[in-house]
Amino acid sequence: MQSLGSDRRTVHRVLWRLLALIAGVVMAGTAAVTPAAADERHDPVDVQLVSLTDFHGYLGEYGATIVGSHRGDPAVRVGGGSYLATHVKRLREGRDNSLLFSVGDDFSGWPDETEWFWNEPTIEYLNALGLQFSTVGNHEMDRGFAFLRHMREGTCEGRPDRDLCFRDSSGQRFAGADYEYYSANLLDRSTGLPALKPYHVQQVDDGRGGTLPVGFVHATTALTSGEPMSYTPSGYSYGDEVKAINRSVERLRARGVRAIVAVVHEGFSQQNGNGHNDCVDPFGPVVDYNRAISPAVDAIVTGHWHATVNCMLPDPAGNPRPVVEAGNHGHLVNEINLKLDPRTGEVLRQHTTSVNHAVTQDVPRDAEADRIAAYWRGKLGERAAKPIGSITGDITRARDAEGESALYDVAADAYRWAADRDGRADLGLAMPDTLRRDLTYAPAPGNSADAPGRVLFPEAAVGTVADSGIGVGVVRGTLTGRELVALLESQWQSAPDWSVTFRPVAVSGNVSYRFDADGPVGERIERGSVRIDGRRVADGRKYRVATLATAFMEQRALPGFEELVGARDQDRSAYMGGDALWHYLSAHPRLAPPALDRARAS
Repeated sequence: MQSLGSDRRTVHRVLWRLLALIAGVVMAGTAAVTPAAADERHDPVDVQLVSLTDFHGYLGEYGATIVGSHRGDPAVRVGGGSYLATHVKRLREGRDNSLLFSVGDDFSGWPDETEWFWNEPTIEYLNALGLQFSTVGNHEMDRGFAFLRHMREGTCEGRPDRDLCFRDSSGQRFAGADYEYYSANLLDRSTGLPALKPYHVQQVDDGRGGTLPVGFVHATTALTSGEPMSYTPSGYSYGDEVKAINRSVERLRARGVRAIVAVVHEGFSQQNGNGHNDCVDPFGPVVDYNRAISPAVDAIVTGHWHATVNCMLPDPAGNPRPVVEAGNHGHLVNEINLKLDPRTGEVLRQHTTSVNHAVTQDVPRDAEADRIAAYWRGKLGERAAKPIGSITGDITRARDAEGESALYDVAADAYRWAADRDGRADLGLAMPDTLRRDLTYAPAPGNSADAPGRVLFPEAAVGTVADSGIGVGVVRGTLTGRELVALLESQWQSAPDWSVTFRPVAVSGNVSYRFDADGPVGERIERGSVRIDGRRVADGRKYRVATLATAFMEQRALPGFEELVGARDQDRSAYMGGDALWHYLSAHPRLAPPALDRARAS
């Protein structure tokens, strides 16, 4: 019979053997764990991505009717800054790891309550909404990098007139965005490096007292300089989006970041008639980009096309990831839900979901958003009553028998004047069909702020230059005298049926020339008659020409006026078309309609 001590030793040996056996099984099991198994053994970390795109300052009472969630669903009425705020807050409520961001084109919108105050109201609204970061869209560069810096930091710089830093709805002077803007491929030409941070990391709660990193890589459409408002002939350029994204992804991976999202201000769409949560035959740049963007990117959120589409597309490794675009003007909000492995931070792709939420108008209005919108709407009357100049008679677009117009002449003078403020121009030009409203001496009916000869802010600052010119910069470029004469010859253009179209180009008041309206097309300008500041234009001499940016852009220039597209040493003034006219009027009080004697038939 064994003693009690012997029995105890036997029990201990058995227990130790059992413990060793259990430990071996656990160790063997741990070595074989896969990401899917890890998901089953540990609760994944939920991360909610909430995004909007191409808001364009539509913070007020704006709505639209869009196709329902899926093809065949009833159309829905959407939009409005107050409803957008309610939907965003409801989506994020109770979510610890909720990130709210924009894909760009936040500002440079067209509603009066934002445009008339140079989009500072948009920043106030997005601050109140709780936006955490944004990608630079093409419209963020409409007024150049200095203006973007103002919107980010509240510098009160970025416009030549310093007409900035308005007081917001709380009475505080504009102080810039509470969030940051990013872009991996917006490049400073002087260094060749990104002008802004290309990527960043957001830490999310892992539920165990620590955090996990989620990386965001940002890119701006490389076609930004090809947009009429954001044309940037010097200073900044835009690199290849995919290459910039993949470089940033490599850097994030080197830092141990395993969950990565690409936020790309370039777009795609699907076949017409499908719902905002459909993905039918998708097409566009981002569809191609998706095939080349690193498989380490777990989601691609896009904008720019104002399209509504919600896809799961295979990455280069064949794994599905969301590729989405959520419309424009606050009509939709995209929500992507990620689940992260709590040990590695990897996204468990099989659990990713994405949905575009319609910003319906059947929810309570958000009181703060309403207050902000009402404040800026109320400021419109004050802005509309602001006198900016005076004229002694009507200055109109009407052309005389030789094609000359008082308003086009004034515009040419204004572009030259503006270009001389921060650079140099020998002459100004106003191209055909770029003005949309006359300046009239008589006061506007029913406007007590107006008076005979008085020009008010909306008449010139935002009301006279054509839609494509409100936000189009004044650009300078160099032509030889020979090229300048060829440009003037382009006013007469032959059609295949031998008919001739006359499209007059206005020249600034320091320029004069004569033409023979019955001469052969291409030989109507009288050689030797073209003079600048009284001096004959020499074929080989160089002249700085100033006009709206569109005239210099290959895809936007008027047919037959290609000389400006090839102009050398192009650079952009800080003045926009509307700015130039407005400030020219302010600098020339009691402006008289100019004599129509710059271009005369012989």
